[in-house]
Amino acid sequence: MFKWVNRCAVWLLLLVSAQSFAINSQDPYLLVKEAAGKTFTRLEQDAPQVKQNPNHLRTIIREELLPYVDNKFAAYKVIGKELKNTTPSQRDRFVSAFTDYIVATYADALGKYDKQTIKVEQSQPLDTKKEVSVKVTVIDPGKPEINVVFQLRKNSKTGEWKVFDMVAEGVSLLSSKQSELGGSIRQKGIDSVSNMLEQHNLKPATLPGKQS
Repeated sequence: MFKWVNRCAVWLLLLVSAQSFAINSQDPYLLVKEAAGKTFTRLEQDAPQVKQNPNHLRTIIREELLPYVDNKFAAYKVIGKELKNTTPSQRDRFVSAFTDYIVATYADALGKYDKQTIKVEQSQPLDTKKEVSVKVTVIDPGKPEINVVFQLRKNSKTGEWKVFDMVAEGVSLLSSKQSELGGSIRQKGIDSVSNMLEQHNLKPATLPGKQS
């Protein structure tokens, strides 16, 4: 179930950067390009620490990824039409659990990182667009190139762009989670799904070849 998610989640990490580095969030193409280089640097620098403590991968995700992901928007999309049947506290709990769930998933995928290089699509005119797709080619020596499309949306109030979805191997992460978790929310209720996610998030991160 998570095979393709774990594979393409590695590539989503290309979008993030160190908090001390000012990413240009006004241009989605520059955001991807600038954040990618910083992310690879961080992963290489922290490799020894990750080897000793795989949970450090989640720290990297929280520090480098979340500032550039619209996790609340994505979580609400997963809830879908059931949103009107939830209370503010239920929504807050789900957003928190869903965010931790995504962090844990990406952290597991980070363990597979092995110095890939990337090529980001050239900037295109934005005009009045509120959503754009940015194509990234992941180059891994000796393996076929992988194309990943990142979906970004513009905040109408701040003018900042953030990632809300990615499409890898023709599969949308957001659509997958809408189908998987959205169906469970309709059948079992949002509290049940939040509890399931919270339990999943308690599992420690592991590196490839190791079991928790």
